[in-house]
Amino acid sequence: MNSTPDHRSPSDAGSIAPAAAPVAPADGVSIVVIGYNDAPHVVDAVRSALAQGPHVREVIAVDDHSTDASPRLLAALAADDSRVRPVLRRANSGGCGTPRNDGIDAATSAHLMFLDSDDVLPPGAVDALLTAAREHGTEVTTGRCLRRELPSGHETVWQPGLYDSAAIIEHPAHRTSLVQDTLCVNKLYRTDFLRQHRIRFPEGRFLYEDFVFTARVLAAAPRIALIANPVYVWHVRREAARLSLSLDRAGIGNWTARLDAHRQAVEILAAAGEQRLASAARAKFLDHSLCMYARELGDRSAEYRAAWWHTTRAYLSTFDAADFARAPAPGRVIARVVLAAPDPVDLPRIKEIAARPARLLPPYAVDAAGAPIWSQALPQVPLDHLLVRPMRLLPLAVDAEVRPRARASTLTLRLHDLYGRASAAVPVSVDVELLARADRRTGLHHTAPWTPDGPADADSAAPSWSARVDLDLAGLDTGLWDLRLRVRFADGSYRDTTAHPAPGPGRLHPRFVLRARRGLLLLRPYSTRAGSLAVRVAPGASAARSAARARLRRLLDAERSRRKPPAPDHPTAAPAEPARGAAR
Repeated sequence: MNSTPDHRSPSDAGSIAPAAAPVAPADGVSIVVIGYNDAPHVVDAVRSALAQGPHVREVIAVDDHSTDASPRLLAALAADDSRVRPVLRRANSGGCGTPRNDGIDAATSAHLMFLDSDDVLPPGAVDALLTAAREHGTEVTTGRCLRRELPSGHETVWQPGLYDSAAIIEHPAHRTSLVQDTLCVNKLYRTDFLRQHRIRFPEGRFLYEDFVFTARVLAAAPRIALIANPVYVWHVRREAARLSLSLDRAGIGNWTARLDAHRQAVEILAAAGEQRLASAARAKFLDHSLCMYARELGDRSAEYRAAWWHTTRAYLSTFDAADFARAPAPGRVIARVVLAAPDPVDLPRIKEIAARPARLLPPYAVDAAGAPIWSQALPQVPLDHLLVRPMRLLPLAVDAEVRPRARASTLTLRLHDLYGRASAAVPVSVDVELLARADRRTGLHHTAPWTPDGPADADSAAPSWSARVDLDLAGLDTGLWDLRLRVRFADGSYRDTTAHPAPGPGRLHPRFVLRARRGLLLLRPYSTRAGSLAVRVAPGASAARSAARARLRRLLDAERSRRKPPAPDHPTAAPAEPARGAAR
């Protein structure tokens, strides 16, 4: 749901519905579609709901007081299909929760589900969910959510481990990993279950309302059916003019809102006596939310970093030892670093350990007893788990440097030892793949042997190994290509990982090359947001023009900055509000 909030008070809110509230739910499904100023997408969302077939009794389209063509489009859809019931709010609510609550109130079917105006339901979603709900008599039925990047169309499964196979969960505490799926949209709910337990979304402007709603659902102890079918397509538009809340994380308010929603969710579970679910929710916070935002700290302002660090320290201080013990190592380590240091430290290393897969950059410090620690400055952060962690999960660090050429571009890799683990397993070879970002197809695949580096001098940290591969980058299709590695060892173990761009100036310089039948190409190595090495292949002529324009803009900006008088001593204006959307 894309929207810009209206800050009128919730008491001004209201809705205009074409029918009165139901007396008794009828068989079938009500689909609640919420939207605000999303005319380019809302028709597709509603049509995807109607296309689910006769099990859909009604599509309740709640418009949050749009100022674009959305109300007119919904009226046209209702004229074409009587199952469409527009609900037009008299005032903008400021969030996603209030429109969804309107939908719960208006539903006349035995089951309901939610759909955001910028997403769609895949064919057969309702049939699959309703069939399982009827067969097993479950209050909640849930399936796979596909996260589709646009415009590329690349899809990944949200929380794939939950939906590997169908299952019936008699009580949420029997599978605590349910707390990892905080989405409300990939689920079918029995309407009387929600009403009986008064399960609703937070009202008004409340970010991450899914966290609180899902906690309320789990706290009510429903029987849950899991199915492996795809039942929801979550559209991710990173290049949109207005980002949804789940993508717009530039302001510290987004993080504090996430902390508040997570805190409320944990309190709801704990108050219901679901201590195992509450602890699992904290562990999920360490593994997911903390790592996701920590990866981005280096790109934020000093003011943001300080505020993030201090706010996060305060929240983590409420966690107990069991919460940390349940969390996977990367999140647990980052949390301990934040708690150990009063101010932001070691952001480059934190970014790497928060990557997927995790990488721990040298130096590799030890305490007086020889036990691994984060650093000499923070000896209270232990890393002893690295001595026993399986090789396939070890956060090995590999540096990479690529030198683009017209024919054979050279990729040089350097593998760092990690507290003797790599030395003990003996590195043998490395499989190198370049995968297309758009569709994950393999463009290049090579294998190269590891060669031990020369004897370490007194100033060097740990042993390392080098490998060199020649790659025909100019032969790749245009687009983005991610580097993936499989490091193989003599004992038969291996580690799938990515590479960190080798340190030093000039290591990521692009190069224009001329290739027969393909003309001028730009080969550009770069570091992704997660700090991994990737390569962009672009048509050279247009890339050259873009590069020239970008260079000219930088020169003009530098000249304007040089001539600009000092800024007056007063606070800057507040940034514009981001687009509102379902935040996951």
